[in-house]
Amino acid sequence: MSEQDTHLIWVLADDRAGNINQAIGVAEALAQPFKRVDIGYTKFARLPNIIRRATLIGVDMASRTRLAAPWPDLVIAAGRRTAPIARWIKTQSRGHTRICQIMRPDSGERMFDLIAVPAHDGMTLRENIVEIPGAPHRVTETRLLVEADKWRPHFKGLPGPRFSVIIGGSTKKTTFTKDMAKELIAKVIDAARAVDGSLLVTTSRRTGAENEELIAEQLGASGVPYHLHDWMSTDENPYFGYLALGDILVVTGDSVSMCCEAAAAPGGVYIYAPDGLANDRHKKLHQSLYEGGYARPMQVDSELVPFKHPSLQPARLVAQRCLELLSAPVHSDGA
Repeated sequence: MSEQDTHLIWVLADDRAGNINQAIGVAEALAQPFKRVDIGYTKFARLPNIIRRATLIGVDMASRTRLAAPWPDLVIAAGRRTAPIARWIKTQSRGHTRICQIMRPDSGERMFDLIAVPAHDGMTLRENIVEIPGAPHRVTETRLLVEADKWRPHFKGLPGPRFSVIIGGSTKKTTFTKDMAKELIAKVIDAARAVDGSLLVTTSRRTGAENEELIAEQLGASGVPYHLHDWMSTDENPYFGYLALGDILVVTGDSVSMCCEAAAAPGGVYIYAPDGLANDRHKKLHQSLYEGGYARPMQVDSELVPFKHPSLQPARLVAQRCLELLSAPVHSDGA
């Protein structure tokens, strides 16, 4: 890439890993160097964006020192709280900076050069809004090949087909109950046993200690070969190895990012989302993944069989639109 073709790109990275992964996923899909700018907040970040507007209200002092000229050609940000910061940067640059916001900015939509929203959000489309199938992420085909080579030796004693089971847990609005944990793990044990396969199981910080204990006990008593990664383990996290090497992936439906990352992997994806586990927004995402052929619903009375599906790569769609922004003339009209 020539110096003339190189752009200055910033990624606003706040304190939410899901937001960071989405923004960095888009930046990586651009295949250009970028700068990560970490953002910390004060209590005023809780104010609605219609009040914060194009300001640094709610941004802590350490972060403010990182927000200085030379201003970037492009800012990529994700989540409501970063939106006023992106707008402020555009204002400081006198409209030179193009801003790409992932997810609803919740105010000043017309001031953004690009807003990328999942189709299941049902946002009214405008010229500067692109609808994408799910959430951007960092799970590319190349990364999966690398992770497969890395983790294959660790799982060589586990017979195929391998069932990778990605377990989330309770959220602010939903509860992953003990009955759900019992039903899920019993289903995947039976499925693996029926085909002389094995299980790769990981939990998360939201799974809950009681559910984790139940899952470990049922796996230990099953007689089915398995690898279990407790989220509190100090061992290296095999999550990406699970995605890369699972012939079948079963993921709980409480997390947008987990569902979308699983849908990028080559194994057949089943979403476990009984009543009470997934909120309405998650259910809309699941339906869009089913309709796109990326995943299937996990039914207690149905078989879990491998199937082929396209790799879900929404970050590339957003990156393509960002490249179009960077190649278009700049209108210095502020934000």
